[in-house]
Amino acid sequence: MDMDDRFANGAYIDGAADYPDRWATQAATFRASVLAEIDVPYGPSPRQVMDIFHPNRLAKGLVVFVHGGYWRMFDKSVWSHLAAGALARGWAVAMPSYDLCPDVRISDITAQVTAAVRLAAARIPGPIRLTGHSAGGQIVGLLAGMDWDGRLARVVPISPLTDLVPFMQTKMQEDFQLTKAEALSESPVHTPAPDVPVTVWLGADERPVFLEQAHALGSAWGCSVALAPDQHHFNVIDGLTEADSPLTQCLFS
Repeated sequence: MDMDDRFANGAYIDGAADYPDRWATQAATFRASVLAEIDVPYGPSPRQVMDIFHPNRLAKGLVVFVHGGYWRMFDKSVWSHLAAGALARGWAVAMPSYDLCPDVRISDITAQVTAAVRLAAARIPGPIRLTGHSAGGQIVGLLAGMDWDGRLARVVPISPLTDLVPFMQTKMQEDFQLTKAEALSESPVHTPAPDVPVTVWLGADERPVFLEQAHALGSAWGCSVALAPDQHHFNVIDGLTEADSPLTQCLFS
């Protein structure tokens, strides 16, 4: 079994190479049109910054979106437009960047995002809703089990990577240097079910390994798994741009 091919997305999505530039353009246009704090520091390194988008009225609470990229790619600036749906509903939205492997370990990234969410939560009162895509789904899955003073209302991991053990058999392991203990502790599927509502969201046209990992988390945690028809790994997040899309409705259900 070719483990690298199992986790490959771009090779199986038409026009995959066009998506990053499209995302970046949409994100830049969105940032220019809304009330936003850009590059709010939450830690010592240059990448430990976040953008916070504010509604035009007192925020109902805080939504945090954590980006993916296999812990090795991208930053917050590519995804700003995904705040649009929550912002239209009157919620503030925080989007953190974080340091990337191999400069740090995956467990370090989890700790960094945790710090970012705690700072955002200290600034924005009210309930907290967490969502993240791919590797970001893994991160918010872990954050779902942490203590948020009773403020955490819902977690929606989107196409999450829930079991990191298989990554020890990929070429990406050269960057990750995962130990078995870290792979288990950083895998939501190997952690206790959190005491908050969780819905795993993914596209029906995802690669088989993403379907397997999503359903594995659903079984382990007893949470629901929602399949979005005719969506794959790169367009499954599009619903976050709309206030009344099924994905945004799920986040606020």
